[in-house]
Amino acid sequence: MRILAGVDWSDEAFAALEQIGLLYRLDEVVLVHGVTQVANLHGHVEFRQALVDAVRPVVERCRALLPAETPSIQTLCEAQDPVSFILHSAATVKPDLIAIGIGDPSREKEFFEVEESHRILLYATVPTLIVKGKTRSVARVLMAVEGREDAIRVQTWLTAHPFKNPVAVTILSVLPQLDNISAELMASLKARIEQNERDAKQLVNDTAQALASPHFAVSTDVRLGDPVTAVCEVGHGYDLIVLSTHGRTGLNRFVSGSVSGGIVHRTGCSVLVVR
Repeated sequence: MRILAGVDWSDEAFAALEQIGLLYRLDEVVLVHGVTQVANLHGHVEFRQALVDAVRPVVERCRALLPAETPSIQTLCEAQDPVSFILHSAATVKPDLIAIGIGDPSREKEFFEVEESHRILLYATVPTLIVKGKTRSVARVLMAVEGREDAIRVQTWLTAHPFKNPVAVTILSVLPQLDNISAELMASLKARIEQNERDAKQLVNDTAQALASPHFAVSTDVRLGDPVTAVCEVGHGYDLIVLSTHGRTGLNRFVSGSVSGGIVHRTGCSVLVVR
């Protein structure tokens, strides 16, 4: 497993490193630290280098937090916008996963962390792990799926990148709930609604059968409601939420990203977004 981790001086960044060590058997970790530039940095090579040198202690602490048996640990430090540097480095390194840590989004001071994580979710081309708060053992995983293509994408990735330890996985499908419509219209849509429920149950059952293995003890759940609200409510009892975002561009990317971004913003646990 090759992981690119965005690091800084925050406790959340350190927690993210400890989390990936608990989750996966690591083959290679690339630590990426971008130092935000100020206007007068351009052309001042010595000043830029001094900023990079100043963060070396945090890199050493990050190394110490990773499992001792990690075969390869690399570091990349530059005077660049942190998010842009993470995305650029990911395009070059081509990791299996990007990992970043953020704090409690309900706290005002965490606003920019949430915004940065949303930018990474929008523009990253590889799966992204958003670690929320402190490190925790992961025993219960909620896998939220939208459709068959979506479910296959997540199931395939989890099978190819199993967690270090076996986990219990609940596969959840959320069907939109029709509100504020007349009884007549509801009656006319009854057959379609019932068919959608059958399709959703078939989807989670098929996915459960494909995922079931010694690594994953699988159960299923189908609910009605708003996807972001339902996933976050169900996710309260879980250690990690896994979902997919589509490889879209333009407006569609922002619409799709609003769902994964909404879940990342509102849930209290870590989120793995598969692409």
